[in-house]
Amino acid sequence: MTTTEHLPESIDVDPEAELFVQPAERVPVADATPMVAIIGRPNVGKSSLFNRVLSRRHAIVSEVAGTTRDRLISGASWKGRHFLLVDTGGLEDDPDGHIPQRVQQQADMAMGAADVIVFLTDAVQGLTATDQAVAQRLRRTDKPVMLAVNKVDNDNRELAASEFYQLGITETSFISAYHNYGIYDLLERLVELLPAQELADQWDAENPAAGADWPEFDDDGESDSGPDAELPPPATELRLSIVGRTNVGKSMLTNAILGEERSIVSPVAGTTRDALDTPISYREHTITLVDTAGMRRPGQVQRGIERYSVLRAVNAVHRSDITLLVTDATELATAQDAHIAGLAWDTNRGLIVVVNKWDLVNRNRFRMERSLHRVRERLHFMPYVPVCFTSSLTGEGIDDLLDTALSLWLERQKRVPFRQLQYLLADAVSTHSPPSRRGNLRNRLRIRRVRQVGVNPPTFVFSVNDPKLLHFSYERYLENQIRERFGFHRTHLRLVFRREREERTPRPAARSRAR
Repeated sequence: MTTTEHLPESIDVDPEAELFVQPAERVPVADATPMVAIIGRPNVGKSSLFNRVLSRRHAIVSEVAGTTRDRLISGASWKGRHFLLVDTGGLEDDPDGHIPQRVQQQADMAMGAADVIVFLTDAVQGLTATDQAVAQRLRRTDKPVMLAVNKVDNDNRELAASEFYQLGITETSFISAYHNYGIYDLLERLVELLPAQELADQWDAENPAAGADWPEFDDDGESDSGPDAELPPPATELRLSIVGRTNVGKSMLTNAILGEERSIVSPVAGTTRDALDTPISYREHTITLVDTAGMRRPGQVQRGIERYSVLRAVNAVHRSDITLLVTDATELATAQDAHIAGLAWDTNRGLIVVVNKWDLVNRNRFRMERSLHRVRERLHFMPYVPVCFTSSLTGEGIDDLLDTALSLWLERQKRVPFRQLQYLLADAVSTHSPPSRRGNLRNRLRIRRVRQVGVNPPTFVFSVNDPKLLHFSYERYLENQIRERFGFHRTHLRLVFRREREERTPRPAARSRAR
């Protein structure tokens, strides 16, 4: 990691460094959950079946062939059996071009890691030569294979789909992913083919880890359990969303962290389309990386696939703990970078600016300082954001980036006792009392107490007489006091000001003096 506190005079890069160096402590999470891969030709409905089983729109569905490129992996369950479902790109006989060839490699890796393979075909187009070639290949595998003939939504198509029996696959089902026809029967047979596993009592398919729930508190900001009530337990999994403009190296950074080709890398803008979740284990912590599509300016986003890709990227920011904003070292701190950073700031997510492609610049002892100044100047509304310099090609700065993310994550889960917050409030008010409105002391803001009600981000509730009397400068002053006293140096803080509940006993009427 390279931050404002540690600035080396120079950095030496080994031009012969091995690509995707994977340290021993950064490995993919070993999961005993069975894996099911959906394969087939382009445009047969693999993504539609994937979404139907998950009961949500996870994969982008389009009539354009070749929409899915990378492997999409998500957890699914059926009647107590849990498995990982994999959506793949379409198989072709002779792929032409770099991206189609990479798509075939991704599909091959999915079939190699799968415990059960679902071979999806199209009843409308009928049996094709590509289907026969795929079936011939599947005969040589020792894995269970299920044939699912999709788009069978009427009796005529079901009758015409009988030609697929000549493929010789015993497990054959007629389904319609769009109309939810035959899906339940398909899943019933699918779970019977899964290898035996111990049933978990509770299993979360998504595990969003989007922050702890807040305790219930009244208008005073007082919890029903008292001021010293414990906050919810800290999250056990860190979710990192990797976002940025197109062609800044997000997919290559993901592959460098994982040590394998999880995402397709291409100089063509817009290669990544879906949000790809991949868990890894790093320093005894589970980290889920979410690679996203590039975000262009709103006016440049085209309708259709790119629009849905941007929506997936925005959703990835919402369900993450920390956002890695990847920028290009040769084109630092653009207006679009500031716009994406503002998205993380609005959603109270942690943010780390990653200056990627650091190996392409002509560096000296002052280049890093100038780059830091440029980033700070553009992101002036978030001066606390850490900045890391990496090179996905050589692996430079990857471990330091993960260390920074873990440190920021732990800082966002820090808890401050109620008593220490009252001491801070007393010192802050005595040092700098709240300003009055128009010099009228009766219109002065009065703060009764403060307590922490949430983490990730750290959230503090102030009980005041009237929130409308709060000036933004005094709110910033209180935020800086909390940062300096309790060490919140690199995370966003959420300050909430609520009106205190006044329950005063009415004064007795004054007695008239006897004369």
